[in-house]
Amino acid sequence: MKKTFAIRIGDSGKNLLDFLAVQLKLSRRKAKDVIDSRNVLVNRKRVWMAKHVLEKNDIVEILNFQSEDTPKQEIKILYQDDDFIIADKPAGILTNDEDSAESMLQEQLKNPELQAVHRLDRDTSGCLLFAKNQTAFRTMIDLFKKMAVKKTYHVIAIGYLEKDEQQISFKIDDEHAMTKIRKLDGNRRASHIVAMIETGRTHQIRKHLDMINHPVLGDRQYGMRFGVAEFADEIPRQMLHSHSIEFRNPANNKNILVKAPLPEDFKRCLHKLRLT
Repeated sequence: MKKTFAIRIGDSGKNLLDFLAVQLKLSRRKAKDVIDSRNVLVNRKRVWMAKHVLEKNDIVEILNFQSEDTPKQEIKILYQDDDFIIADKPAGILTNDEDSAESMLQEQLKNPELQAVHRLDRDTSGCLLFAKNQTAFRTMIDLFKKMAVKKTYHVIAIGYLEKDEQQISFKIDDEHAMTKIRKLDGNRRASHIVAMIETGRTHQIRKHLDMINHPVLGDRQYGMRFGVAEFADEIPRQMLHSHSIEFRNPANNKNILVKAPLPEDFKRCLHKLRLT
């Protein structure tokens, strides 16, 4: 649902956070979540700064807004067995905490024991693994520690990567980190790559790609100095998608491989950048 507001003289000078909290009848925290979702436009330009000052005749638009009365979004389940669930997390929501993928699935499946085994950033979409019980949770944590879980990501990176395949092994926070990348397509503006991580350091792919001067398109933490601004109005988030998870379930020795299709916003970016 889209909501549109025209700023009148009485609201001129207010910051975006305070204005949205009043207009949407939300707490400041929830209004901040709306802004953080990257779905707020002012005069057709995406704005994510809560302190942005509004002026008379500004047009504020909120895309995909869900009020408290709107039926809650359901998380798509890609795989489920007695112990595990692999869900397709939409971009724009946290992995855990209040109003997160974890809490939404707990309510959706009526299982308060459900726990996310790993994390995806708020703006990262795709495969997210959950354990249905504590035994399954401990089992998966052990597999992650043994690096027995394979994860692949689709990424749009800024600029043209010369090499078709490469390994990045810079340390992150003084710990070993390994990322393998394979280029699928590329041009002067951007490259579509697949990244496979053998370790799970915080923001590993984002940091490693930044270290080789090809940050993730739309990454406003690591990519700002590489011209994200020229794409800002077209790019709703960081273009990072958790494409697949693969592991062998110790309980039955069954190999599990699950893939999440590319979301529409990712495909639109590929099209705009003339990438396949």
